[in-house]
Amino acid sequence: MSRRKKSHQSHGSPNRPRFWGKHAVAAALYNPDRRVVRAWATREAAGFMQFPDSVPVTLADVADLGRLVPHDAPHQGVVIEAEPLEDMWLADLLAEAGERSILLVLDQVTDPHNVGAILRSAAAFGALGIVTQDRHSPPEGGVIAKAASGALERVPWVRVVNLARALEEMAEAGFWRIGLAGDAKTDLKDALGPPRVALVLGAEGPGMRSNTREHCDALARLPITDAVESLNVSNAAAISLYAASIA
Repeated sequence: MSRRKKSHQSHGSPNRPRFWGKHAVAAALYNPDRRVVRAWATREAAGFMQFPDSVPVTLADVADLGRLVPHDAPHQGVVIEAEPLEDMWLADLLAEAGERSILLVLDQVTDPHNVGAILRSAAAFGALGIVTQDRHSPPEGGVIAKAASGALERVPWVRVVNLARALEEMAEAGFWRIGLAGDAKTDLKDALGPPRVALVLGAEGPGMRSNTREHCDALARLPITDAVESLNVSNAAAISLYAASIA
């Protein structure tokens, strides 16, 4: 279950996040589980976004919209304020797992651009959902929604207090837990096998914490060349999802 973080931003808050951009806004409007509180839009954007009558819309020019979002955010003429999605329990997500399922577990990945991109890849490869630690992950917000390009509304996201305990629950549900680590001796393709898999990725730089590594069934690496030291965590997630989806 998640706990909402407090924020002092003027561009929305975890209790009332603001989303911007056509894809992110349209996905929020079409999600029956998302309550959109209000909207601001240029006259042109208001014409094609098809806001429901229940959402009050304020017509605004581009400069006014720019003041509602972080500097240089690509709002594309539309901004909304919404309520966060309801918390989801890990047990409920695990109960939805099929015979073949992929979970993504993020250990202290805090950059909202990366989390948004990972949500997008999770949607593209049909992942069951993502799991993060509540205290070390970004809240719902416009940066995540924009990077996710609609996937924030489609991919279940569970926040847990204790990531190690969550990994134990995954094991009890039949998930084979693979931690992605650059120092691992085994390539990811050789670590895959069981049809239910949880791919565990740590933050760029420090990687997974030691307690998280200890709760993995295997450690694996992506076989990249020496031309680069490592991959961005969102790129690593996308490649790992692809590998797991075809295994």
